[in-house]
Amino acid sequence: MSTSLERYTDRFEQYADRHPRIVDVAVVLALMGCAALGSNLTLPGADPPDQDRTAMVLMGVSCLALLNYRSHPRTAVVVTAICTVIVIGLGYLLTPLLLGPVMAALYWLATLSDRKTTRAFGVTVMAALTVASAISDSMDRLSLVLRTIGPFFWLLLPLAAGTMTRLRRAYLASVQARAEHAERTREEEARLRVTEERMRIARDLHDVVAHHLALANAQAGTAAHLALTSPEQTKKILTDLTGTTSSALRELKATLGLLRRNDDPASASLEPSPGLARLPELVSACASAGLTVTVTTTGEPRPLSPGVDLTAFRIVQEALTNVTKHAAADSAHVRLAYSGSRLLITVSNDGPDTTGTHDAAPSRGFGLMGMRERAHTIGGELRAGPRPEGGFEVTTALPLQPSAPATAAAAATDVPAGGEES
Repeated sequence: MSTSLERYTDRFEQYADRHPRIVDVAVVLALMGCAALGSNLTLPGADPPDQDRTAMVLMGVSCLALLNYRSHPRTAVVVTAICTVIVIGLGYLLTPLLLGPVMAALYWLATLSDRKTTRAFGVTVMAALTVASAISDSMDRLSLVLRTIGPFFWLLLPLAAGTMTRLRRAYLASVQARAEHAERTREEEARLRVTEERMRIARDLHDVVAHHLALANAQAGTAAHLALTSPEQTKKILTDLTGTTSSALRELKATLGLLRRNDDPASASLEPSPGLARLPELVSACASAGLTVTVTTTGEPRPLSPGVDLTAFRIVQEALTNVTKHAAADSAHVRLAYSGSRLLITVSNDGPDTTGTHDAAPSRGFGLMGMRERAHTIGGELRAGPRPEGGFEVTTALPLQPSAPATAAAAATDVPAGGEES
């Protein structure tokens, strides 16, 4: 029953919002009819007052004042209350029909005004009409209790109904506001996820392109240098160069394939993400570019999660790329240390700085930035800087299982000095 009533109420409010003037005129005409009927009611055996013209004019004025209740609800309450008090003073019987205009004015006041205003005007009007009813000659045959309690409760009803309507509208407005806020939040979250995915793809593309192009450039330069003096070695280097470019194309296809992958089970599977198991391939590629890399493992190797495995490989790959591009060194050393629940990776070289720009421009560029972001993403730390004995060193501590980025990781510093980042 209440659901049906709320449905009809909502429909009426929607129609009133679309055609407010039509609804207002219809309500005023109905209230005029109620007031005219109420002015003809008397107690049994009592004679009606001989003031019909005056009473009709006053009730007509009170009803017409309701036409402006939307813009002037306080004025409508005052006018209807004064007219009703005068009519009661003329000797007319106080009935709910006669109270129709002032009850409507109180309802709209409670609906459109704040609680403080509603309370002030409502108490004043109730007091005035109760006093007028108590001293009216038309109700001499009734006890004082009946003369006062009736108007009090009849006027309290529209105030309570109007307050409930105002609270209901406020609740619906808050629900709509929350829904709009949730929609905006979802859109912002979607944009944030798109941005994060773009950053991840850009980081992967940087690692792949920078590493393989640096190796290809070093291999081509070495081949050009040895072309006349060592044709056999040149041929071997050019063969390795073909493998380097093919590997770059495969990784680029795998990375960009993620953007085009769909849920079709018949679609071609992508190449697995690289991990530390591919370190021998990386070492071989660096060797063909003239960089000798040695790998040392201490502690008992343990299985890594896919994210940590990929991060470890990319950090080693980027560090060796920086050595190939920027350090005048012919050897580098990679140390993997398994200790407790963490993996400590150290990549170092003994070559001097050939750029002379690192102390003046620390932590600029995408190489060290990308390595640090990768480490922080899985809860690790990364430090990079010159070695006391010469050369450059990159050190990172990664958890065996990824965790939320540690707060202390944000404070880790990168001070490049032995090989500028790519």
